[in-house]
Amino acid sequence: MRRERSGYPIGLVAALLFGASAPFSKLLLDSVGPQLLAGLLYFGAFVAVAPFIATRPQRQEAGLRRADVPRLAIIVTTGGILAPVLLMIGLERVTGVAGSLLLNLEGPLTLVVGIVVMHEYLGRRAGFGTVAIFAGSALIGLRGGAGTIDGLGVVLIGLACLGWAIDNNLTQAISGRDPFQIVAVKTGVAASVNISLALVRGETGASWGIVGGALVLGAFAYGISILLDAYALRLLGAAREAAIFATAPFAGALLAVPLLDESWSGLDLLAAGVIAFGVVLLVADRHEHLHAHEPFEHDHRHVHDAHHQHDHPSGVDPTQPHSHPHRHEHLVHAHAHVSDAHHRHRHPDGPAS
Repeated sequence: MRRERSGYPIGLVAALLFGASAPFSKLLLDSVGPQLLAGLLYFGAFVAVAPFIATRPQRQEAGLRRADVPRLAIIVTTGGILAPVLLMIGLERVTGVAGSLLLNLEGPLTLVVGIVVMHEYLGRRAGFGTVAIFAGSALIGLRGGAGTIDGLGVVLIGLACLGWAIDNNLTQAISGRDPFQIVAVKTGVAASVNISLALVRGETGASWGIVGGALVLGAFAYGISILLDAYALRLLGAAREAAIFATAPFAGALLAVPLLDESWSGLDLLAAGVIAFGVVLLVADRHEHLHAHEPFEHDHRHVHDAHHQHDHPSGVDPTQPHSHPHRHEHLVHAHAHVSDAHHRHRHPDGPAS
């Protein structure tokens, strides 16, 4: 369970990095078009991640397969091409604080897709924690930020969050693959498509300083954030990751104070306390019961533990991390677990997980 719990701090860092992108992006939108900015952000992410692809053998990660192409195509289209462009256009129409807070929609949408479509499971304590996080986020949204809210901007940011919700769940489904490869493919294709379309549409004229700023922001808020999020999805499942990622707007709302000359209210502080309480409940949740593993085959990075007992060719040390296609036989046991790739089963008080 210690390994699974490491997903919480990883997910929190990913959320904070992504949350910081909204106010900074809004500043950059004063000098660059929305589609070009989306492309530059993802190009910065690609530059940050791509150099590590050659080190995959040292990381002992399972590489992408041809069977992953359909999921990758949807991930790139929804989360890499459409969502960031919709977000940039939406940010042009709302305030920086409002844009940051509207990113809260990604969490509930990811959670709904994860539970309803992907059949993930949340226990009672984790469920209460999730509700507290989303309730705290809603409290922040009550103040809305300075200025009026543009309806189309809200819809566009909501659609961007839906795109990322689909992206999150499909990424979790292939999270056993090398996260560096997943992120490199997603960001590389998204950057190429959006920059090309932006130039065709005439979104030119950005200074080298703006381009450099966008690349640096993309490297951290998209590249490193998406990479860490892929690891969190692997360790926690999409539903728990969604709850942790709901903390992302705090970074944006915090940075909006110095960047956009806004301030926090008493309601914001109350919301912060509610969200912190929810995170504590979620992290403290312990889900343990007798469950059965049905036979199946897959490929991912692993060491030999209770779930991995199989033969290897000579020269492979099963006590060290390694990856290869392997088969899981029928197994019945009890231990603490989350809805990761090895634990999708029925519960007496819920759906398959």
